[in-house]
Amino acid sequence: MMLQSHSRFLLQTLLTRAQNLDKAVELDYQWIEFDDVRYHVQVTMKNPNILLLSVSLPNPPPEAMSFDGLPLGAIEAIKTAYGTGFQILDPPRDGFSLTLKLNFSKLRPDEAYRNSLLTKLASIREVVMGAPLKIILRHLASRTVAPELDKLVAIMHRPNETFFLVPQADKVTVAFPMRFKDSVDTILATSFLKQFVEARRAAALSSAPSCSWSPTAPQELEGAPKETLSANAGFVTFVIMPRHVEGEKLDRTVWNLSTFHAYVSYHVKCSEGFMHTRMRRRVESMIQALDQAKPLEKTRSMNNKSFKRLGLNDVNSK
Repeated sequence: MMLQSHSRFLLQTLLTRAQNLDKAVELDYQWIEFDDVRYHVQVTMKNPNILLLSVSLPNPPPEAMSFDGLPLGAIEAIKTAYGTGFQILDPPRDGFSLTLKLNFSKLRPDEAYRNSLLTKLASIREVVMGAPLKIILRHLASRTVAPELDKLVAIMHRPNETFFLVPQADKVTVAFPMRFKDSVDTILATSFLKQFVEARRAAALSSAPSCSWSPTAPQELEGAPKETLSANAGFVTFVIMPRHVEGEKLDRTVWNLSTFHAYVSYHVKCSEGFMHTRMRRRVESMIQALDQAKPLEKTRSMNNKSFKRLGLNDVNSK
């Protein structure tokens, strides 16, 4: 199962508000989604057609590419994705990395257009956090390398964690240090990643990016800060070729790489839940079997002889 690029709760909130513009309703929602991305939606009674969407991203580590708390190229990516339908507030609301202002009254009345635009807005996380990765992969599609990039590029994808890219004209190597806090998660993730790499060898996946796993850092990460190379579940490396980012494949590849750690974490937690469910069912079946068992009679006869089952008190009395 792949993670959806849009926030379901944000999309539901936007669509509900767009369908009820004639009702002056005050909204003030805050919530946090995976990888510690925080959202805040505000609508006031005074201006019911104005919606403010604020997004807070984790603080980028020093090795990651960022500008004013946002990933490299985030502002340009927002302008490209949303056009002139939104206004970027500068500075953003206190405690947030970005604030967008949407005026529903200036949108076209076409329902299909509105739904499409609001779905894009609900994918703000993909647009912002995937911006630097998209720059690199867009150059790969044209078989070039952005001149302002280093040979080894670090991109934030989780709080205080980064993954690394080695951009070249004919390919981009992407390496993920896989870290997990829980020891059980680490064991399950390591097993999952090994099977993940093994599954890539199937004939049906021959056109997918090549994938490898190693317990130690690959050679491509030479020169990376030592503190970023601690990975208790090993390292996963993908090799992205120009054919993987052609046309509509670009956005899908950016999202899949940006959320790869969350994808693995999701399946690890599902595996834990499955095992817990199986264990509970096994215990319940054993308890049911014990409850249905018939107690043995205290006295049995064999060859006209009687035997009496002795209790613990009878044994002690002798």
